[in-house]
Amino acid sequence: MTSRTLRAMTVLTAAAALCSAAPTAYAAHTTTATTTATAAAAASSAQAADRRVPRIVTAWARAWNGSEPRALGALFTADGTYTDEAVAATFRGRKEISGWKARADSLIGNVHVTIRTTRSDGNRITVRSVYSGHLKGAPKPFAVPMTTVIDLDRHHCRIVSNKDHYSLATVLAQSGLPADWTPPTT
Repeated sequence: MTSRTLRAMTVLTAAAALCSAAPTAYAAHTTTATTTATAAAAASSAQAADRRVPRIVTAWARAWNGSEPRALGALFTADGTYTDEAVAATFRGRKEISGWKARADSLIGNVHVTIRTTRSDGNRITVRSVYSGHLKGAPKPFAVPMTTVIDLDRHHCRIVSNKDHYSLATVLAQSGLPADWTPPTT
């Protein structure tokens, strides 16, 4: 059992024990046992739901892993934004976002995003993944943890905002490049 499941069962068990108006210890035990079994089933179901990756996230990873920059741009609303926090760059609209993907492909060989977990909350999805590739001209490839916060439109069909968070210092260190390295401008 995970600590999350144990914590949920402990809280529900304590709540059932405190709220129980059962006249005997046996009745209280029966209520607590039933509540614990129900809580365990609910926690297990919630964990199974967390393992399902939302369709838009699968499409997002497929677009990053593919070679067609417009596939990434097409996932966004017309005025959507893509922010790469590590390089302090924001792109607006499908054309700029597609251009960012094309630039990334020209600088990084074998760009790949591997989804580890997702967490949905309303129109927001937090994606934990591994961002990997090989900066062109670098002696070694990199693979760093990345967290992406994706905000969806009200229909959950398109991305309104995407913010990637990863360590550029770690990318450069793993790649064998100096900390002040900058990509070529052409």
